[in-house]
Order: sequence, then structure tokens, then C-alpha cells
Amino acid sequence: MRAGRPGMQVASSAVMRRAHMEKLQLCDALESIADTLPKVDALACLTAANAIVPLLRDSHRYEETVIFPAYETALASSEANLDSARRLRAEHVEDECFAGEVTEILLAIGHGKTIDNAEAVGFMLRGFFESLRRHIAFEREHVLPMIGIVD
Repeated sequence: MRAGRPGMQVASSAVMRRAHMEKLQLCDALESIADTLPKVDALACLTAANAIVPLLRDSHRYEETVIFPAYETALASSEANLDSARRLRAEHVEDECFAGEVTEILLAIGHGKTIDNAEAVGFMLRGFFESLRRHIAFEREHVLPMIGIVD
């Protein structure tokens, strides 16, 4: 796909740039929540909780139907190992499962549930957003350049 259709690359670049920006903004919001625990902004918790699952679902669907197939084609043509593409798909499954748990706790906190263990909630949030940031970094550094999309 590196020498593929320029229009598709421009469109894919714009979609991925926006998806990464939205996911990084979510990560920043989650980090802010984690940093202020046990004191919380209920609206921030509810806002983040309502954004997580739809954002990941939509961006993962795009990546898996457009970006990853192009990446796998590029890997196959360069005789590189396809394990990284499989790992990225597995990370999507893990992230979506983790997103459900994070959403559940944020909704509870946002609706006034007392935080019994702020340290554990903070650890959960950090584990989630740091995983997302690592995934985005890998896509930016390896996947997108491999398919001719430069940020």
C-alpha cells in the first residue's frame, strides 16, 4: 500500500490522526481523574465513561478493516513477521475488555459511589491509559509509516 492510492492514504491519515488525538485526550482525562483521587469530578468521570467504549469500538473497527490489512500486506511483501499485526489485534480485544471495567467504575464514581480504594482505582486507570498510549505510539512509529502514512 506504500505506493497505493494517494487519496486513500490522505483519508486514512486524517482518520488515524483524529482517532489518535481523541484517544490521547481520553488518556489525559483519565490521568487527570487518577491524579485527583480520591477527590473526583463526577462530571469528568461520567464524560470519560461515556466516551471510552464507543471511541475504542469505532477506532478499532477502522484499524482492523483498513489499517491492519494494509499493514499485513506491507509486512508480507517485506517478509517481515506478521506477529506484530496479530499482537495489535489481540491488544484491541484486551483494551475493549479493560474499557468495560474502567467504564463501570467511572460510572459508579460519577454517580456518587464512594471510592473504597483510591490507590486501586488509580492503578486501574493508569494501566488502561498507559496501554492505550503505548499502542498509539507503536502505530505511529511502526504501522503507519510502513503503509505510507506519515504523521
